[in-house]
Amino acid sequence: MGRVTERRKVIRIRDGAVSTRTDTLVAEEPLEIRLNGKPLAITMRTPGDDFALAAGFLVSEGVLAERDDLQNIVYCAGATVDGSNTYNVVDVKTAPDVPVPDITLERNVYTTSSCGLCGKASLDAVRTTARWPIADAPPVRVTPELLASLPDRLRAAQRVFDRTGGLHAAALFTEDGELVDVREDVGRHNAVDKLVGRALQNGDLPLSRSVLLVSGRASFELAQKAVMAGIPVLAAVSAPSSLAVDLAAETGLTLVGFLRGTSMNVYAGEDRVALRAAAAQG
Repeated sequence: MGRVTERRKVIRIRDGAVSTRTDTLVAEEPLEIRLNGKPLAITMRTPGDDFALAAGFLVSEGVLAERDDLQNIVYCAGATVDGSNTYNVVDVKTAPDVPVPDITLERNVYTTSSCGLCGKASLDAVRTTARWPIADAPPVRVTPELLASLPDRLRAAQRVFDRTGGLHAAALFTEDGELVDVREDVGRHNAVDKLVGRALQNGDLPLSRSVLLVSGRASFELAQKAVMAGIPVLAAVSAPSSLAVDLAAETGLTLVGFLRGTSMNVYAGEDRVALRAAAAQG
């Protein structure tokens, strides 16, 4: 099975001095996701938690919503010409009563950032397919102080990042700041899928009392994944995209960006952030 890290020889130059050493790199390999035996998608990912990644991806596509929707996930034997298993192809088998999308060679999945839809059409697609409207979720309220504490806690939990410096991470926290789960991957969207997929497998969806923190920026795709999992608060250490902000405003998602130290920007859903009255002025 693929490894999380690999070793490569490098030429190191420091202050004019040249030396040879080995460096630890994050592994990146393709994962083909099949749905009931038919090819559905390929993503570049860090090997590990592949079943959770596939399940989380299908939550974001609106295919899976409950643990009982999932019959099983297996690696496909004979994934190469010689019949060997690369552990880079998984097949997700759904329960008989779960509706599945029409899979064709010109697949156009409506809820991904690469689907060809844009603007209002993308927003409408996510809003109308979300199983758990965030606006109807139980009331969740977080303080700026709690949000400010989360990035350091995420960083402390990134074990593979310490060795490679090349991984994104995503973490789920309770509304009280308790760390529930953290996943790392070369792709931040994969890290979120791994979190959501594990929650599906554990029967924990919707994540209606959770805070999702992601390293890097908050794209439309990450906001979409939060909405589809019923997560009411998404925070990112970097900037959101304009479409991510639009989606948050449309669906009631609380979106926080530039979460660094005690500073942050709240782009949507500010009602869930316990702001002092003085801070709201100006």
